[in-house]
Amino acid sequence: MRIVDLRSDTKTQPTPEMRRAMATAEVGDDMAGEDPTVNRLEAMAAEMLGKEAAVFVTSGTQGNLIGILSQCQRGEEVIGGDRSHIIRAEGAGASVLGGVVMSALPNDERGLYDAGLLETAIHDDALGYPRTRLVALENTHNSMGGAAISPDEMEPIIEAARSRGLAVHIDGARLFNAAVALETPASELVKDADTVTFCLSKGLGCPVGSLLCGSADAIAEARRWRKWLGSAMRQSGIVAAAGIVALESMIDRLADDHVNARRLADGLGSIDGVSVGAAVQTNLVFIQVDRPDGAEIARKLDERGIRVGARAGGVWRLVTHNDVSSDDVDYALEVIESTLAE
Repeated sequence: MRIVDLRSDTKTQPTPEMRRAMATAEVGDDMAGEDPTVNRLEAMAAEMLGKEAAVFVTSGTQGNLIGILSQCQRGEEVIGGDRSHIIRAEGAGASVLGGVVMSALPNDERGLYDAGLLETAIHDDALGYPRTRLVALENTHNSMGGAAISPDEMEPIIEAARSRGLAVHIDGARLFNAAVALETPASELVKDADTVTFCLSKGLGCPVGSLLCGSADAIAEARRWRKWLGSAMRQSGIVAAAGIVALESMIDRLADDHVNARRLADGLGSIDGVSVGAAVQTNLVFIQVDRPDGAEIARKLDERGIRVGARAGGVWRLVTHNDVSSDDVDYALEVIESTLAE
């Protein structure tokens, strides 16, 4: 049966080039800083993002977690958007493990929040309130349709944070999707951030891993937190090798995913009972399936090889990636339309 998996770009399979690189990777003890492949990947990541240093971690969630914990003490506060992945979908790890208060401001349709509202929400040293230490942004913004956010859009928030002496962290899980969509170097998108994460295992197609980049001091502290979390690795060059391939060869091709996402959105928008949400900028497509049997339809699609991210309330998320071709998009549209027609 033909499978078209549109649930997430985390479903990508490593490319043949990645598999060859993994099989032949030169390795050492990363915990001791002796894995040459990991060291090369970290240096590449830091240079590409214009930061002093980087650390290879197991996931984007871990990158965000240790990015926060390396800059915030117990009882201090992080402010982010109420629809951000850090606030909604990372298990409140910074609160559970680090005693950090996670406070949310309402996101707008682009995944940003009002800079004036941020200024009023910041706590300095007033007794009875957690001291605000860090402001978090997300780019692209997952819940807001994969919006690619420009430096000009982020500037008011960052300026408000800087005026109060706060650090800035960017959850850049799909940062390179934003860079390609905006035709802007990734380093320019994060130039004012103290720390930033990006995932290798989404659009870049690697089997596992993310990078946290920032100042030398922040990354040194992040390494300590990685150790505390039991996530310091040994011969991890085997998986880091795939990351090097990704940074060398998988970024420009993200434009194909964006074209396929728009193709998918246009096709879905022409189907009765389906409405497309936010304008598609990158590789995420959100739709509303206005049918009471939406969950059953999603189940039938799965049986027919079309896997979609069906959520509560008839909202579906469909994601294009390296393993979804334009022909796959056309085939998926045919199956979705015929299944809905039944």
